[in-house]
Order: sequence, then C-alpha cells, then structure tokens
Amino acid sequence: MTNAPLVIPFGDPSCRDVSLSGGKGASLAVMTAAGMPVPPGFVVTSAAFFAAVNKTDLQVLAENQDLERLRGYVERALPPLELIAQHTSLLTEPVAVRSSACAEDSATASYAGQQETFLNIRGFDDIVKYIVECWLSFFSDRAVFYRRERGSLEDIGMAVVVQQMVDSQKSGVLFTVDPVQGRRDRMIVEAAFGLGEAVVSGSVTPDHYVLDLSGEVKRRKVVNDPVLDDHELKMLAELARKVVDLYGRPQDIEWAFDGDDSLFLLQSRPITTI
Repeated sequence: MTNAPLVIPFGDPSCRDVSLSGGKGASLAVMTAAGMPVPPGFVVTSAAFFAAVNKTDLQVLAENQDLERLRGYVERALPPLELIAQHTSLLTEPVAVRSSACAEDSATASYAGQQETFLNIRGFDDIVKYIVECWLSFFSDRAVFYRRERGSLEDIGMAVVVQQMVDSQKSGVLFTVDPVQGRRDRMIVEAAFGLGEAVVSGSVTPDHYVLDLSGEVKRRKVVNDPVLDDHELKMLAELARKVVDLYGRPQDIEWAFDGDDSLFLLQSRPITTI
C-alpha cells in the first residue's frame, strides 16, 4: 500500500475500497457514486494511518495486550496535515469526524458503536485532534475485546471519515426491514427533532413509525408533536428502496432533513440480525 492515497474525497473511485476507506467510508463513497444525497466529505485512509505508525510495532503491542503503550504510541502519530487542510477547505464547517474500521468481515459483523463519532467540529486543529482520537478509539479496551472475541485482533486498519454536517431539523434512523418481528414487508422509522445522534444513542424518545414498502404508514407512535408528515415518510421510503437496491440486502440507515426539507443520507450499514 506504499503508493496508496492518504486522503481521498467520497467522489474518488478509490474511496470505494474498504481496505483504504473502511466500511463506513467506502459505503459513503458507493452511495455518492450512485447519486444518493450524501453530504460531501473525505476519508483519511488506512494508508495515512500506516504512514504515521509502524504496523509491526502496533501488532506486537496488540498481541502483548500492552494497550497503554499502544495508545500512547498512536496518540503521538501525525496525520497528513497539508492534505487534510486542502480537503477541509472544500467543506463548510462544522464537520463530523467518524472512525471507519477496515475489517474484512464488515458485512457480516457490524462494527456499529465500536468506534467513535465526534460531531460539530470546527477549526483545523480540532479536526486533526479528533482524527487522532478516532485512531485511538480503535485501540480502546472495548474495541480490542470486541475484535479479540471475533478472532480478528490482527485487523488494525483504521480510516477516518470527515463529513460536512447537515443542519438537521429532523433526523433519525430507518430499518428497511422490521428487525424485531423479522418482517421484510415492513420498514421502521425512528425520528426526533434536531440531531440524529440522540436517536442512535437512545438519549431521546423518538417517534416510531411502521411503514409498508411503499411508504404507507401502518402504525405510528408519536411522543408530542409529530416529527414527520406522510410526505416526508414517503421520501424516506423511496430513499430506503434505492439504498436496498444498491446493496441488495437489508440496511440500517441514518438520515436527516435540513431546514429546507431536503433529505440527506448520512450513513447506511447492513442489518446483521435478520
């Protein structure tokens, strides 16, 4: 990977390579190429990570379970500053900085929640700081335990996604199947006002909508004022169908509407429980 790019925008074909961009970054690149409404961004690739550290040293420290020394080593690593500055200048701040694991089994063992996401980041110094924090998150006790349990401790490739944030007025998640009932003829939408991270983390009680595949509401559970109207739910269902057609399997989608009622696709990952 000596000639591999260190920083690549979502629109670059090489960004679709999971070994470079990680599962999250590659997915955003694939959806961008398919014309989905993905906010712009770039990936600090696994090649940038390995250019900043010595892979053999990392593997030895990981195998010896010397996580404190390992994290200290990663903390001192320096990302490619000029390239990051060049690509950041093309985005409107604030941005989200998200880790993107390069695990080969990302389609069958979802890494959701095993790495970090930092929101509303402004200023070049903080963007760089949180890129390194994402690298560090891959070597937290929890993340290392998770990989060891799955026999993939040697997977130490880590990419980082830097993405322009949507000024979310409404946001949430959409499951393209009902993962609880196991029904493939239903979609589940959870929605709240503001940032979708609150829905994902469980810090707010979202509205809950059950849709058929055409987007017709079969059941709704609204907390206070309804977050979504029927037209917005139809828009979500249409987007969900396109994402499923693209990947050919059920998806867990994060989405947001901005103040102009434009719909954005923030990320999508496979549902591994059905």
